[in-house]
Amino acid sequence: MKNWLLLLTLLCNMGIAQQKTIYPGDNLIVEGIPVIPASIAEEVKQYSESRTATMCSWHPVRKEMLISTRFGNVPQLHQVRMPMGSRRQLTIFDEPITTAIYQPVKGDYFIFNKDIGGNEFSQLYRYDLASGNVTLLTDGGRSQNSGIVWSNKGDRIAYGSTRRNGTDRDIYLMVPANKASDKLLTQMQGGGWAAVDWSPNDDKLLVLEYVSVNESHLWLIDVATGNKTALTDRTRKGVALGGGLFDKTGKGLNFVTDQDNEFSRLAYMDLASKKVSFITTPIKWNVESYDLSKDGKHLAFIVNNAGSSELYLLNTSNNTYKKVTTLPVGMYTRLTFHHNSTDLALSVNSAQSATDVYVLNTATGKAERWTESEMGGIMREQLRMPSMISWKSFDGQEITGIYYKPAAKFNGKRPVIINIHGGPESQSRPVFQGASNYYLNELGVAIIYSNVRGSTGYGKSFVAADNGNKREESVQDIGALLDWVEKQPELDADRVMVTGGSYGGYMTLAVSTHYPEKIRCAIDVVGISNFNTFLKNTESYRRDLRRAEYGDERDPEMAAFFERTAPLNNIQKIKKPLFIVQGGNDPRVPRTEATQMVEKLKQNGNVVWYLEAKDEGHGFAKKNNADFQRYATIMFMKQYLLK
Repeated sequence: MKNWLLLLTLLCNMGIAQQKTIYPGDNLIVEGIPVIPASIAEEVKQYSESRTATMCSWHPVRKEMLISTRFGNVPQLHQVRMPMGSRRQLTIFDEPITTAIYQPVKGDYFIFNKDIGGNEFSQLYRYDLASGNVTLLTDGGRSQNSGIVWSNKGDRIAYGSTRRNGTDRDIYLMVPANKASDKLLTQMQGGGWAAVDWSPNDDKLLVLEYVSVNESHLWLIDVATGNKTALTDRTRKGVALGGGLFDKTGKGLNFVTDQDNEFSRLAYMDLASKKVSFITTPIKWNVESYDLSKDGKHLAFIVNNAGSSELYLLNTSNNTYKKVTTLPVGMYTRLTFHHNSTDLALSVNSAQSATDVYVLNTATGKAERWTESEMGGIMREQLRMPSMISWKSFDGQEITGIYYKPAAKFNGKRPVIINIHGGPESQSRPVFQGASNYYLNELGVAIIYSNVRGSTGYGKSFVAADNGNKREESVQDIGALLDWVEKQPELDADRVMVTGGSYGGYMTLAVSTHYPEKIRCAIDVVGISNFNTFLKNTESYRRDLRRAEYGDERDPEMAAFFERTAPLNNIQKIKKPLFIVQGGNDPRVPRTEATQMVEKLKQNGNVVWYLEAKDEGHGFAKKNNADFQRYATIMFMKQYLLK
């Protein structure tokens, strides 16, 4: 009896001990990270339970929609039948599903994309609403299938696929009700092709060829023969185009382009003459997305004004437009007209609210909220709006950023996180911080998001300013930001952490080699450690697209530049602790970019933590993995930034 009681006591104590510690799952590779106390999970729980709801597709007949939101570990598709109505979950998978599109006539089924473990080899699936059955439509292998565009009759889809050779993205046609109908329409060369619209009588297909963020072209494909005709001058470089929608007559199309301008304007092309006229020249910012009503009478478009969104409605009969003022301030995405040509849905995100779906009645101007996502107990009033900041870089170029100040309850000089976006053709914008609000409200850490040269949103010259052998000039922009931090009386320049994902991960590593004396620590998430090895190992369908931005490693001079500037080859300059995070299935920045960096850091005697999720790709999409990453990040910050 005595021994039995002793054993029971031991088991109970073990249980208590286990409850006090967070253990990584079998899917995680953890190196150098100390034991994480369960108290951290309790501290951050309120901030890690917020959700988002994003618009996916209107039902073509009924006034109801598909949205993507998370109630378990990953986002899934839900049906919402009225404003603020209940969210009825339709898909139940272990992998996230964030896009779907209804069959556009009857709406008796929809098509969605899904990959496995973040590998981005997305396959197309049909979901039949009557039965709930899910049918795989594509090959299910190592091909990438995406860019679904329905014909106007609703009998066929066009989409892009890399299945032929894994490198080139060809255009296919399919009757989704019969997967055996799948056929190749046209072979393409390169990975940047996408179908964007069908002509009104479905005999032509408009296709976009993406070469780089600074160059793209439009083509027409004859659906009967597969022959393609260039609509734009293929020899003209330095002009970017976005999307394209036929007008109701089929005689012309709307698109956005930065032709003869720093910013992307809404434009119209007459197909007979190929003459282009520009519609939104007075607006000195990028038009970034748009949609045309089913009756063709109105076109809605979104302008990115220094990171904040503005919505405009255009009358296509005379091309006059006006700004919509009845929506909440924020960032707008997923702009979609209902087939009734009046109701316009969009997703809205702001620093004080997670992404939710709103519907604008374009006849009355009334905006109605359709979803209200849970914020995990965070009160809107607790969240401070960020401020826009700017600083001069080494060459006098003005660089901008977004500055989130910590809660007012904190006194004294505050530690700083500098967060650098990926892309590099991306832009940090004033959006909801989610779990990062914990850093602001509970740890008293300021967060600065930088938009270094190479960022979008500030003109095409600025986007191209970091290309090729100018790569390290963007790193110097962060050096200038570190100087700016030193001059701010409320910030502690001795406690700065730099972090970023993807290209931002490269920037994090590069800053660690260039300015080790100005930072306390760094966190690299799925970052590039050597552009030579990155370009060799990234998936072949995106290799040429990345060469257009970073440079061609097959050029000996560029390869030498990559070797000279690679963080991997400058380990000896890194003096501060590094935390490296990686997805095991990442097709963009392969795990080898992380593991080679970790091994060299360990050999050099550096402090390095490493976290890899075997079931993730380019960043952590599953909540359980993201939670563990967050707990480890807090541990890292408490140990190396906050002391």
